[in-house]
Amino acid sequence: MLLPAKSEVARKLRHYRAWERSMLASPADVTVRTTFEDSGYTLCVLMGKRCAREAADAAERYLRTNLLTPAQERPERLSPAGHRAPSGAA
Repeated sequence: MLLPAKSEVARKLRHYRAWERSMLASPADVTVRTTFEDSGYTLCVLMGKRCAREAADAAERYLRTNLLTPAQERPERLSPAGHRAPSGAA
């Protein structure tokens, strides 16, 4: 399964929470509400959820895990002879 980068999830979650606070402070402000809903939609797409609240919860759970994203994983490389090669070697 392809997982999003934790740094991106953290950034989008912070953005969503900031707009959530703004929306709660000014619920009648159409611009604030629209931006909050847009940030929720982005988080839904990133986390594969249909509801912004579920997406935020999933993002928080994901950030608490020790799962590595593909960019953090370092595949073990083998030398042409089939032996382990030092990291960074071809």
